[in-house]
Amino acid sequence: MIALLKIGLIGYGAIGQDIVKYINEGKAGDVMLNAVLVRRKDKYASRISHLFFENEEAFFELGLDVIIEAAGHEAVYKYGKRALSSNSDFVIASVGALADDTLLAELQTAAKLNNSRIMIPSAAIAGLDRVAASMLQSVDEVKLVTRKPPSAWRGTIAEDKVDLDTVKEPLCIYSGVARESSKLFPESTNVSAALSLAGVGFEKTKVEVYVDPTITRNTHQIIVKGYFGEMEVKVQNIPSATNPKTGYIVAMSICNALKSRTSSIVIGV
Repeated sequence: MIALLKIGLIGYGAIGQDIVKYINEGKAGDVMLNAVLVRRKDKYASRISHLFFENEEAFFELGLDVIIEAAGHEAVYKYGKRALSSNSDFVIASVGALADDTLLAELQTAAKLNNSRIMIPSAAIAGLDRVAASMLQSVDEVKLVTRKPPSAWRGTIAEDKVDLDTVKEPLCIYSGVARESSKLFPESTNVSAALSLAGVGFEKTKVEVYVDPTITRNTHQIIVKGYFGEMEVKVQNIPSATNPKTGYIVAMSICNALKSRTSSIVIGV
């Protein structure tokens, strides 16, 4: 009999619900969902409600093999070190939190001391394997251009920069570097943090962010130039129906990372 990896999930929003769905459908490899940590389990009535925990102590004492964060930057700060210290690998969806050097160093230390791993899925972008490989030689430029329709920017700082109801043309609302952008747009530019960690770092990764009423899909364009040559990758993600700030591909990417943990063949590393 195959021993299934024991999976814990923090958060049960749009991403978390999709992750649970894929695990239950057997699309995440030889894994089993053991627990979901939420603030109030009485909010949820479903066939997996018996797996919901609001007691943090009980959740982290389950001996989980992998804990997935799908609850925002605050959850990375609050639970990251604890997850890694419980000998669990920690999958981070809210990668923008790692723009905080102190937090990143703290999590890396916890991972080394406990023989656990911080896992960062490609999520909303592609090509991180090639970006990481290119770092073995000199790199001249790493740039990310993010474009999202007005609906994806509601409830964010973008509302202070543009009238989302009347904007007619693509408008650049930020141009700078990844360290700042990942903090200003935590739900929408976590991708800049993942790109920075794979590549030249937060201070050297250039970022442009657009509100674009001419598109309906969240779009990310990665441009890398260096010793290896040049790379340009463009992805168009369909926004989640329940949370347009994210896309369906995020949960898919996380579940693919889980699948790689138990697969006899791993592609794209």
